[in-house]
Amino acid sequence: MGSSAGEDAAPVAPTTFAPLRNPTFRSIWLAMQVSNLGWLMQTVAISWLMATISTSDLMVALVQASSTLPVFMLSVFVGAVADNYSRRKIMLAGWGLMTIASAMLAIFVALGLVSPWMILGFSFLIASGAALNDPAWQASVGDIVSRRDVPAAVTLLSVGFNTVRTIGPALGGLVVASFGLLTALIVTSLSYLVPLGTIWRCQWKIRSSPLPRESMRTAIYDGLRFTALSAEIKAAIARGTLFGLASIAILALLPLVVRDRLAGGPVAFGVAMAGFGTGAFLAGIANSVFRRILSQERLMTLACLACAACSLSLALTSSVTVAAVALALGGAGWVSAWSGLGVSVQLASPRWVVGRTISIYYALVDGGLAAGSWLWGMVAQNHSLTWALEGSAGALVLVAAAGVLFPLREHRGSGSDPLDAFDAPAVALDLKPRSGPIVVKVEYLIPDTHVAPFLDLMRERRHVHSRVGARRWTLQRNLQEPLRWTETFQTPTWTDYLRLNHRLTTADKELDERVLQLHAGEEPPHMTLSIERPTSLARKREPAPYLSRH
Repeated sequence: MGSSAGEDAAPVAPTTFAPLRNPTFRSIWLAMQVSNLGWLMQTVAISWLMATISTSDLMVALVQASSTLPVFMLSVFVGAVADNYSRRKIMLAGWGLMTIASAMLAIFVALGLVSPWMILGFSFLIASGAALNDPAWQASVGDIVSRRDVPAAVTLLSVGFNTVRTIGPALGGLVVASFGLLTALIVTSLSYLVPLGTIWRCQWKIRSSPLPRESMRTAIYDGLRFTALSAEIKAAIARGTLFGLASIAILALLPLVVRDRLAGGPVAFGVAMAGFGTGAFLAGIANSVFRRILSQERLMTLACLACAACSLSLALTSSVTVAAVALALGGAGWVSAWSGLGVSVQLASPRWVVGRTISIYYALVDGGLAAGSWLWGMVAQNHSLTWALEGSAGALVLVAAAGVLFPLREHRGSGSDPLDAFDAPAVALDLKPRSGPIVVKVEYLIPDTHVAPFLDLMRERRHVHSRVGARRWTLQRNLQEPLRWTETFQTPTWTDYLRLNHRLTTADKELDERVLQLHAGEEPPHMTLSIERPTSLARKREPAPYLSRH
């Protein structure tokens, strides 16, 4: 969906609710809240069922791990699929799997075939459906709303879920206590049909590429390379993984807190979760204001300290009221941290790679959540619940201090999306899409007075080109003509060369202009395109002309 240049220039939407003016986003977002309500009811049912049939604290904590591990295992692959295939169809597949797995769980419970490993297995399958849906849905946000509204839209995803969290767990506790586990599971299965039907009805425009679809191996490699070369995304992943590892104790151990410290049942568990959701909702509503007056790093620090205070309070209190207030503080920190990190990844990712960067972010973050669930469950089982919660609080303080090593940077540029305006140069050979490797050489004439700024710009240019597909990038200076400098890089195929140029952004073109200003020749820098030919004597037969070896 298009937006004006003026709209895209503004980094933050006027209000958190601005994206709801978009009818497609609004319809899917509302449908998601219905499914979130069902999912939270199911979470209460599964967590409490595990707590009642298993005497192992570790098995209770592994319910959280089973719901996050599939994202860690599948997200990178799913992200590559989301950037190469229809994100809408992937979302449909994800919700279909969630519906089927949830219905099967209800059937097994109805038949009385309940065991801890059966619960973990179906929880894993439901989470696998979410692993299919989430990267595609997050990547679709930038297709549906304008770039100006992306921060608010990402925040709304957290706000919506945590708004439902204020009533979902309590409602789940009441349904479990009044009507039984089976009713809660059936309602959940029906709730998953709502987004499935809504996505089926909704259509939205996406930016199409004139180039052929990437292979899965190349797509995954390109996503990993772009992520590895993006300082903003790496910082968000590092802080998110550490935050998830430390903070998940609040949710993973909450059933044990309610059972052992608060001496409560399903209703008390629902009330505690509602307190968490209330704080998250209030923080989400105020998120746009927070982003205007505080840096992302400062918000992350405050979020970590809020969750640390929550975890420490849960370790010391035996009052449901105090626990609910502490959980409200923890919920505020939770939604502030995750929405901010999600915005950082979205704004630092061009549309061609956003599915992959989001999926890599989710894979590592959910790996941290799964590891944290196991870690704090082991501490609670082998030592004590108090030790686990106090350890979580201490770890969250360290995560806040980790901003010294992994600071979150603001990415507010409007030129991070590809221009998609590139005319392929004329060549004298009949190249096929997989012809290659292609060698690109660009010659510059740089006076001695411009060498230092030229080298600075070329370091940046190497970074830019490497992120979008250049390999073996080098810069050489002619020993016989010191004014002459040659930039050289390769792409595996002719299609990869075209794809590299289609991925360059406005900011990248501005870098080219700055380099051009240092060039001393009357003519522009001379570019030469070549195709590499193998000459190894070990080859027993001549390769087909111009075919790629990749």
